[in-house]
Amino acid sequence: MSLTWREVKYQPELTKTYLGSPSILRLPDGALLASHDYFGLPNCPKNHEDEESLTSIYRSEDDGATWTNITHIMNCYWSSLFTHRGSVYILGVSQQYGSVVIRRSDDGGFTWTHPADAKSGLLFRGGPYRQAPNYHCAPAPVLERDGRLYKAFEDADPPVHGPSFHSCVVSAPVDSDLLDAANWTISNKIPFDTAWIPADWDPPQRPCWLEGNIVVAPNGELWNILRLNARPMVNRAVIVKVEDEGGRISFDPRTGFIDFPGGGTKFTIRYDKQTGKYIALVNNVTNPAWPSQRNILSLSISEDLINWRLLQTLTQDRSGLTPEDSARLTGFQYVDWQFDGDDIIYLARTAYRGAIRYHDSNRIIFRKLRDFRALL
Repeated sequence: MSLTWREVKYQPELTKTYLGSPSILRLPDGALLASHDYFGLPNCPKNHEDEESLTSIYRSEDDGATWTNITHIMNCYWSSLFTHRGSVYILGVSQQYGSVVIRRSDDGGFTWTHPADAKSGLLFRGGPYRQAPNYHCAPAPVLERDGRLYKAFEDADPPVHGPSFHSCVVSAPVDSDLLDAANWTISNKIPFDTAWIPADWDPPQRPCWLEGNIVVAPNGELWNILRLNARPMVNRAVIVKVEDEGGRISFDPRTGFIDFPGGGTKFTIRYDKQTGKYIALVNNVTNPAWPSQRNILSLSISEDLINWRLLQTLTQDRSGLTPEDSARLTGFQYVDWQFDGDDIIYLARTAYRGAIRYHDSNRIIFRKLRDFRALL
C-alpha cells in the first residue's frame, strides 16, 4: 500500500516536544474530530505539578483532507473520544499518572465542560505528584454493553513500567449523568505477577500489562485484552475477565496469555457486526532482534479473540533507511480507529523523516482504509 496520508499535526523536532495519544471520531454532523496530547520532558507543556497534561482538539469538515485546531484542553491526557446520547465525551486522566476525568462537549468539540469536582467530571481522584493512586490509560474503546459503559485503566504504584501497573476497569450506567462520579464504579486492581510468566519464555525485562481494550467475547463474557510489555518476548497479549458489571476483574495465567501480533505495543480492537470478526490495527514485530519495532502497521483479524492472523500491511517505511535504522527511527504507532461505513478511519502517532527515534513522534497522521471488508 502506498504511503499516503493527511497530516493533522507536525511538531518541529527542535521543540523537543512529541505528539502522543491520538483519538478519532466521526461526528453526527459528518465532521471528523481528532485529539492528541504532548510528551517529552523537560520541554513539553506541563502543569503545576510539572507533569505532561495538555491535549489539542481538531476538526475536519472535508473528510480529513484538511484539519483545524479548534481548542486545547489543559489537564487532559491519554484520553479517548466517544459519542453518547448526542454529546461528545473525552475520558482519560488529568495528567501523566493523574486522576480519572471526563469532559462533555455539546457543540462538536469546540467547548468542553471542566472537571472541577465529583459532580462535574472528576471521577476518581489521583494522589499528589507520583503518589498513589496514579491512574494510567490510553485512547482505547469505550464499550457499551447491557446498559453500561466500560473503559480500561491502570493504577501504577509506583508509576514506572513494570509489575507495579495494576489493571482495573471503570464503568457507569448508560442513562446516568456521566459527569457525576457517584454513577461510576471502579473494579478491584490486579498487579502483574512475574510468577505467571510461562517457564518456556525468555526472562522478561520489567514485565507490564497496560492499555487494555474492553471487548465482548464470543461466549458473551467481557474481556480486557491488554498489551503485554515483556521484552524480549514479543507479539503476545493478555486477557483479563471483567465480571459483576465492571465491579470485579480476574486473571487466569493458564489461559490468559495469547499469541497476538503487535501485542507489545498499544493496539485497538473492535468487533465488526457485519462479518462477525474482531479487527485490530497492530505494530507486528517482524524481527525479534528489534522488540520495540513499530515501523510496520498491519490489519489483523480474529474470530474468537484467541487466534489472530495478519491480513495486510497498511503502512510501512518508504524512506530508504536500512531495516535496522528504520526500526530505530520510524514508528506508525498508538493507532486509534473507527468503523466508517465500509471504511476504517484511523490516526497514528508517527515518527517519520526527522524524528530522533521511533518513540518520539513528530507527526499525527490521518488515513482511510477503504472497503476493508473486501480484505477479510
